[in-house]
Amino acid sequence: MSMLPGGRAEVLGLVGAVWGLAGLSALLVFAVYRLWGVVVAGMEWPWGWQHIALASVNAVFMAWSEGWRGFQRSFSPRVAARLKWLRDHPSTVRAVFAPLFAMGYFGATRERLIGIYALTGGIVVLIVVVHLLPQPWRAALDIGVVLGLTWGIVSTLVCAWRALGGETYDVEPDVA
Repeated sequence: MSMLPGGRAEVLGLVGAVWGLAGLSALLVFAVYRLWGVVVAGMEWPWGWQHIALASVNAVFMAWSEGWRGFQRSFSPRVAARLKWLRDHPSTVRAVFAPLFAMGYFGATRERLIGIYALTGGIVVLIVVVHLLPQPWRAALDIGVVLGLTWGIVSTLVCAWRALGGETYDVEPDVA
C-alpha cells in the first residue's frame, strides 16, 4: 500500500486511476481526430477500384488486428488492470504519470517494457511511412487505423469500467 495516511492514499489512488484513463483516452481520441481529418481530405481525391479495395481490406484487417486482437484482447484489459492496481497501490509518481503507467511505460515487468517500447517503435515507423504516401492511398490506410483506434477507445473504457467498478478483475497488471 501507499506510505500516505489512509484517506489521502485513497484519494491519490482514485485521482491517479481517473487521470490515467482520461489521459490515455484523450491521446487516443486526439489520434482519431487527426487521422479522421486525413481520411476526409483523402475523400476529395478521385478513388479507383484499387483504393476502395485497399480501404476495405485494410478496414477489416485493422478491426481484427488492432481493434479486437490488439486492444480488446490485450492492451485494454491490461490497462484496466494497471489502473485498478494504481488505485489500490497509489504513489505520487505513478499518479502524476498515470497515463504512462497505465500503458506500461514504467513500473512494468521486463517483458512488458520490452513489448511496449518495441510496439511504440514499430508504430512510429509505420506512421512515418504512411505519412509519406500520397492521397488517396494514405486515406485508404488511415480508415482502418481510425476504425481500430475507435474500437480501442471503446474497449479500454469498458475494461476500465469493469476493473474499477468491481471487487475482482482477473487480468494480470504486469507490475514490476
